[in-house]
Amino acid sequence: MAAAALLRGAAPGRGGRAWSWRLRAAPRRRLGHSSCRQRGPAAGEASTSARSGYAHFLNVQGRTLYDVILYGLPEGSHEQPTFLLECDSSVLDALQRHLVLHKIRRRVTVEPCPELRVWAVLPCAPEEAGRAVLLQEEAECTAILTRDPRTARMGWRLLSQDEGSALVPGGRLGDLQDYHRHRYQQGVPEGVHDLPPGVALPLESNLAFMNGISFTKGCYIGQELTARTHHMGVIRKRLFPVQLSGPLPVGSIAPGTSVLTKSGQAAGKYRAGLGDVGLALLRSEKIKGPLHIRTSESGLVALTASVPDWWPTSTK
Repeated sequence: MAAAALLRGAAPGRGGRAWSWRLRAAPRRRLGHSSCRQRGPAAGEASTSARSGYAHFLNVQGRTLYDVILYGLPEGSHEQPTFLLECDSSVLDALQRHLVLHKIRRRVTVEPCPELRVWAVLPCAPEEAGRAVLLQEEAECTAILTRDPRTARMGWRLLSQDEGSALVPGGRLGDLQDYHRHRYQQGVPEGVHDLPPGVALPLESNLAFMNGISFTKGCYIGQELTARTHHMGVIRKRLFPVQLSGPLPVGSIAPGTSVLTKSGQAAGKYRAGLGDVGLALLRSEKIKGPLHIRTSESGLVALTASVPDWWPTSTK
């Protein structure tokens, strides 16, 4: 694989810590004690035996509270199941309380893992997104490497106690802002800025496109609205990646600022961004026309919405 940009973190404030969700009966263990007996994956091979998944915790109204990436560690013959949850670091305490509230007499311990670092391993070109990443042999039992479960465009996630740049041969250490620009361009929301707790709806946030929801599993908090919206088949608004006509000063566009059509009709609201790229919650029928947004200095900035090429064809 060609050199990949190795970027630590996953959201503003996310990236130094992860949550470990484990049974009380399970002994404390580091990644080096998991069953990483396979060599690092070669090009074209599957990832390590760790599993990953994307999910949202919802409130009873069916709105997002926390977005997480879950990692299921390989189980040894005498070990209990152990999971890691990657989340926005600003909600660590709130998420811990949320998990403890719902364990209901189960022998489950929820604890932070400050020794772990979260890295994003991004391909240098879109056509390389589906290829495997090589790990240094000495990292076999000290790291978890798995495909980003949201989309192949987001490459791989690497959890390690070591510096990630030393684990991926040919990788170069990028800037965290490069990571955020990349995911905004791909239309991937992440963290409380992009998914405001108690405000964002999972289907409007394209959770179904990012492999983050099952419509066949049993009951869960927030299921009623989510399932009803899905089966009705009508989602009028979605989070779309947007490109502004030029880079703007930080804070010049407040979250929730109205996005307007050429005639001044409301098309949606700006959600979050970095420089000249970001996300906006827009009505699908409005995205093809000229759009603009008003800055805090009362200036008008042109805005172009796009449909990511990895979305299902039926949405384009």
